Amino acid sequence: MKILAIDTALGATSACVLEAGADAAEASESIAMARGHAEALLPLVDRVMARVDGGFDALSRIAVTVGPGSFTGLRIGIAAARAIGIACKVPVVGVSTLAALAAPLIVEQKPGEIAAAIDARHGNIFLAVFGPDGRIVRPPLMTGIRDAVRLLEPGRLRLVGSGAPMLAIEAAAAGHIVELTGRETIPDILYVARLGLLADPLTTPARPLYLKAPDAKPLAGSAVLTPP
Repeated sequence: MKILAIDTALGATSACVLEAGADAAEASESIAMARGHAEALLPLVDRVMARVDGGFDALSRIAVTVGPGSFTGLRIGIAAARAIGIACKVPVVGVSTLAALAAPLIVEQKPGEIAAAIDARHGNIFLAVFGPDGRIVRPPLMTGIRDAVRLLEPGRLRLVGSGAPMLAIEAAAAGHIVELTGRETIPDILYVARLGLLADPLTTPARPLYLKAPDAKPLAGSAVLTPP
């Protein structure tokens, strides 16, 4: 089985193709960017697929990060993944951005809970907590930093993601033994692919996981247009 993985949830546009059971991707590319995912994604996917034996016809599955992340980035990635899935007649699965961040730490099998945290601004983070065996201890949610610490079990804690430094300060003050892993603040696209291979298409649809309302809201008294 070959899977095409796509990520536009945070500060990068990434794609790779991985064969089930392989240690490395057959083709992969990632471009760091805060904006411009819409313009960059499809050309990047075309470049990746041009290096894949059999091209799009060789794909058995598509995986895409579904959030939390930027509203625009998530919409772009999910729409592209669904379109490619329809064109190739293959299933499309969604992968949590937080799970993808935590996955490299989980495979190390070191002691302690793993907390993946993304900065959600204004003192909030998107958080998910995993046991060292990969089981979900706390499913994804948005919470304040201090409230997040109360959700963590006492003891050793390994942190990853853009919200990790803020969480580390509060967790250490509360008595946790904290390890900041120094990992990237964006998912490794290879682990998005690996999680996508493990996912069940029936229970992990490519559906956005926003966790908070949009920042942009209609002005008071303005009309909101809806399609007929």
